[in-house]
Amino acid sequence: MWLLALALLAGLLLVRGWRRERQTVPGLCEKHVLITGCDSGFGNRLARQLDGRGLRVLAACLTRDGAEKLRAAASPRLQTVLLDVTSSQSIAALAAWVRERVGDQGLWGLVNNAGIAIPTAPNEWLTKEDFVKVLNVNLGGLVEVTLSLLPLVRRARGRVVNVASVMGRVSFFGGGYCPSKYGVEAFSDSLRLEMRNFGVKVSVIEPGYFKTMITNVENLENNFLSIWEKLPKEIKESYGESYLKQFVSSLKLMQKGYNSDLSLVTDCMEHALTSLHPRARYSPGWDAKLLYIPLSYLPSALTDAVFALFYPKSVG
Repeated sequence: MWLLALALLAGLLLVRGWRRERQTVPGLCEKHVLITGCDSGFGNRLARQLDGRGLRVLAACLTRDGAEKLRAAASPRLQTVLLDVTSSQSIAALAAWVRERVGDQGLWGLVNNAGIAIPTAPNEWLTKEDFVKVLNVNLGGLVEVTLSLLPLVRRARGRVVNVASVMGRVSFFGGGYCPSKYGVEAFSDSLRLEMRNFGVKVSVIEPGYFKTMITNVENLENNFLSIWEKLPKEIKESYGESYLKQFVSSLKLMQKGYNSDLSLVTDCMEHALTSLHPRARYSPGWDAKLLYIPLSYLPSALTDAVFALFYPKSVG
């Protein structure tokens, strides 16, 4: 009897959750959404996806070529703007441009998607400047863009969607990428609490490994080789060339597990922007749900043991 009652209660909760998930915000066609990093990957696809749904998309691209190609693939509603998230001047110009377009209505959605992963390598191979280059884009740029546009988002009682990564939950390779994504998680958590009373909802997207320019194996391999060539002799001898070769081989092995269906990520972004009840976190990708997120809850000794199985072996 108790088991039947529990099963019935669980079923009712699932149905309630399913219904809540599918309730959408009214008047979407009147709402403006700004997306950064729209030259390619998630940002480009999301811009076209939201444009197809009728929202007023403001797409920020790094290059003119990227902006032109996106405009050609979208409706006349979609507008593009050039943005370098590492430049305060560029961000200030963006904020003024957005204010002109949204007016008193405010900005419904801000999607901080722009990001890079290179330079990346074992930490000892890198310099402070290598870390800063990635942190300036993935974290510093995201924070400054958010602070510049937050008054407009508050006016609309809208949404902030920050793209982090499963590497903001577990970290098993060096460079600025993982620290930057941990930072995105922390910034988003504090912002979500601060914006609660203003009616602004903040969501974090934590994708697993998807096939984008960030995970392009050829670019990553060239990055490793370039950094290796600049290393002092002592470090090269400590790690050994076999370490480098194993690292490159592991990249090619991981490539086989990359997910090429970017819609899994952009559907989560769209839900965070259009649902009456968005989630605080979305983890698209089978690897995120079944591997990385569960690992993030385990003791560090266990996660270290798992990742060590796939790590290259040094000669030193």
